[in-house]
Amino acid sequence: MKDESQTGRPTAVRKSVLQMSGSEARAFLLKSESYFNFDLPPYFEFDSMLTKVSKLIDGKDLKGFYKKNINPRDFDDVNHTLFHNKDGKFGWRPMELCHPALYVSLVHAITSEAAWGMICKRFETFAKNKRIVCTSLPVQSESEQSDKAEQILHWWEDLEQRSIELALEYEHMAHTDITDCYSSIYTHSIVWALHTREEAKKKASRSNPALIGNVIDGHIQDMNYGQTNGIPQGPVLMDFIAEIVLGYADTLITEEIKLAKIKDYQILRYRDDYRIFVNNPAQGSEIVKIISQVLIGLGLKLSSSKTKFTSSVIQDSVKRDKVEWIKGKSFDRNIQKHLFLIHNFGLAHPNSGSLIRALSGFHRRIEKVTRPLSNAVAMISILVDIAFQNPKTYPLVAAILSKLLTLLDDSKQKLFEKIRKRFDRVPNTGHLQIWLQRVSRSYDEALTYEEPLCKLVCGENVSIWNSTWINSAQLKVALLPKKILDKKAIKKLVPVIPPSEVELFDY
Repeated sequence: MKDESQTGRPTAVRKSVLQMSGSEARAFLLKSESYFNFDLPPYFEFDSMLTKVSKLIDGKDLKGFYKKNINPRDFDDVNHTLFHNKDGKFGWRPMELCHPALYVSLVHAITSEAAWGMICKRFETFAKNKRIVCTSLPVQSESEQSDKAEQILHWWEDLEQRSIELALEYEHMAHTDITDCYSSIYTHSIVWALHTREEAKKKASRSNPALIGNVIDGHIQDMNYGQTNGIPQGPVLMDFIAEIVLGYADTLITEEIKLAKIKDYQILRYRDDYRIFVNNPAQGSEIVKIISQVLIGLGLKLSSSKTKFTSSVIQDSVKRDKVEWIKGKSFDRNIQKHLFLIHNFGLAHPNSGSLIRALSGFHRRIEKVTRPLSNAVAMISILVDIAFQNPKTYPLVAAILSKLLTLLDDSKQKLFEKIRKRFDRVPNTGHLQIWLQRVSRSYDEALTYEEPLCKLVCGENVSIWNSTWINSAQLKVALLPKKILDKKAIKKLVPVIPPSEVELFDY
């Protein structure tokens, strides 16, 4: 029986990807949850497609499936992109459904026995300096929680809680992160990270397929119109590849800190987020400068606006939105006032984790309501504005909206048109459209949306990935977009979206 931690949950409930064998890592990365780790309704399911593609290309070079003289990098729509609006304004994050054939081929290459062994040994080198700790390696859940939930708990335990503990040893902390990390990663730096820059720059090494770094580099360029800047966002695999580059950066940072003769420090890194703990603030500034210089050499740069220094280590180890949430939870006995308080909290702390938690609590409250609400339309208006300003909330907003619609007598179709017109003011709302469709299918299955994944649900023949470069009829059949739809799940949909569809934790 596992020991219980002070959080009331069992310890050791997750497994790091580096604790897996090559075959275990392959199975982990080929799961639907790993292929695309953003929120989609439950009727989108990628397991069967990935399994079929994996069987078809296992032990084979994907290039053997190419048409003569045609390469996937010749096309700019090989992957399917959903643009996620980060702030309700002009900040965009592309979330990509990588072409399944390229994705599976890359997973196979990385998790082959030789390549996986070499990559794991390289990570041992990255982790030699115990004063720089990476807390963001992908993990697989060994509990009833999803992998994504365990990844968040991993962040809470190994970054936030560890940061608070370090206040016993250090008086000052610097906090900084990388600007547009994934879209800025230079793909050739993956080769440098795995084989050293000196080896990678040798003429004989530049196109050597025996170097797994070249294989990774080539696959990413194939997904990205031949570009060498940027890696896709969405798959856990790409989180792992980003860790290869950032782990390599950790070793370069270690060398420079040694040259600066700084010994009293601790760095916690969660992906592109750095927390530097020191007792001498001047040394903290020097370390931030070193990190900046190393990253520039890799084509990356720190965000000057997000670089902060503090002597309140405990206070600033916890995100500001969480502190404010703890100080005064947004709750009112009146259900509309409760939602209005959450709206105000979202304005002060947009797209925050605490806002998600607040909405989760409201979702649990509203789902118990059975009587009609005379102010349901007003509440829907408040809810829509929350989503408008906070794109991270789309799934939860859809769930709450689905419940509020059952509590009014007005025409749902007319109300939906008003909601859609409100969101038409924001471009690239594919992710939102997917969740609006999840709600509207209970009232009007024929309601149309421009997002191709929505058209797929409506039974239209659409192209999700460009596969014109493939010459295998069998592989093309396995890649048909309709393969990602679980028709049984669609038939089982209920009008009111349950918490299990949209919430990671039982708040």
